[in-house]
Amino acid sequence: MAAFMTAVDMLIVNVALPTIGTKLHFAESDLQWVVTAYAVAFGGFLLLGGRTADLLGRRRVFTAGLALFTAASLACALATGATFLIVMRGLQGLGAAAVLPSALSIVMNMFPEGAERNKALGIWGAVGASGATFGVLAGGALTRYAGWQYIFYLNVVIGGVALLLVRRVVPESRAVPDGAQPGTRRRYDPLGAVTVTGALVLAVYAISQAPTVGWTAARTLALLASAAVLLAAFVVVEARAQAPLLPLRLFRLKSLAGSNAVGFLLGASFYGYIFIGTLYMQQVLHYSAMTTGLAWLTVGMTGVVLAGPAQILVTRASVRLVMAVGMTLTGSGILWATQAPVHGSFLANLVGPFLLTGTVTWVFIPVSIGALVGVTERDAGIASGLIDSSQQLGGAIGIAVASTVAAARSRAMLGHGHLAADALTGGFHQALWVCGLVGLAGVPVALLLVRGPSNVEYRGGDGGGDGDA
Repeated sequence: MAAFMTAVDMLIVNVALPTIGTKLHFAESDLQWVVTAYAVAFGGFLLLGGRTADLLGRRRVFTAGLALFTAASLACALATGATFLIVMRGLQGLGAAAVLPSALSIVMNMFPEGAERNKALGIWGAVGASGATFGVLAGGALTRYAGWQYIFYLNVVIGGVALLLVRRVVPESRAVPDGAQPGTRRRYDPLGAVTVTGALVLAVYAISQAPTVGWTAARTLALLASAAVLLAAFVVVEARAQAPLLPLRLFRLKSLAGSNAVGFLLGASFYGYIFIGTLYMQQVLHYSAMTTGLAWLTVGMTGVVLAGPAQILVTRASVRLVMAVGMTLTGSGILWATQAPVHGSFLANLVGPFLLTGTVTWVFIPVSIGALVGVTERDAGIASGLIDSSQQLGGAIGIAVASTVAAARSRAMLGHGHLAADALTGGFHQALWVCGLVGLAGVPVALLLVRGPSNVEYRGGDGGGDGDA
């Protein structure tokens, strides 16, 4: 339920942005902060949220994050001014950064590695794919028929029910350091937390603002350079820390490293595709928010139907094979969408690509499985936060790059005398080419770096861990 809620919230607000801007009298330049504030807090604090769950207790951090997310959602619904809404959106993102990695690590620790965990993560992947699609549909329906506030009231209802159930159905667990007894005083890594969180926050902020201020603007370059310096400092700190926030030994697991690389490419391609596809339907085909959401439902329903076969294939075949097939089909579906014309229609030009990209579940599920293969119980939270961070950072970069490419191409076509609709379509086509090729780039990454569960050995010592058995 919590994973579904956070997946819905990633996209449900986008459809309602124009209405929110009008009702709360946003300045045009400030409206994007309704999305950016959430993305910066969410993406920036995921790693910290994952490790905090390992150290303080996964159910405890999950409950605290869920309570914060739900309370912030209620505050968003009651907002009467722009500044208050933006601040509450940031708190929503902070709550989500605690909820998502702790939830995934709880699922991982409830089921042993193998068929049972694959089945559980199959459900997890289906929830994520359907939640993202449902977000677009619910955003349009609630904004049109109830009011923009109800996109946040929906979170309050789901979050409230989840909070009532959590102590009854979710077990508590936390990491125990090597050689230590339960209750031993835990060591923390504050410098690592500050450097990596600062790096992620600056990177997500710079990338999300780049399409507006320019990729070569002094502010963008300075922020990206600062993020790179902090990230380098984080690596140095982690290599020397006695109790690192992100143990670098984890990257000796090829499946973890490969799955995170594929997860990054998946986020960049798929979220960029949803962003551009939504603009095409609304700005070129003049679909309403409700009609756009119904169209995207094709992708979500396909993903749900394919979730079961995906987890079965992962168990009977291999993680990397299913992942590679999923990336091939998803990337091909995005490239197919580049053929949609100015006067396109759903049946003739959209339903085919939508059905093909619905196979994205075949990537979400094996990516989640591969990122946790060989990871010990004590590192479950940080490994979960890492894969979530990879997908979110990829999504932020994918959307920013896609919007930049589309805008540049459209301006160029307008300058050459093309009609507005033709220029918009041309820009969207070029952006979709980029998204599709990024998706296909995940195929060789999956085949070369990801290993199946039976091929991975993990030794949990602080200095150990061979990648391949």
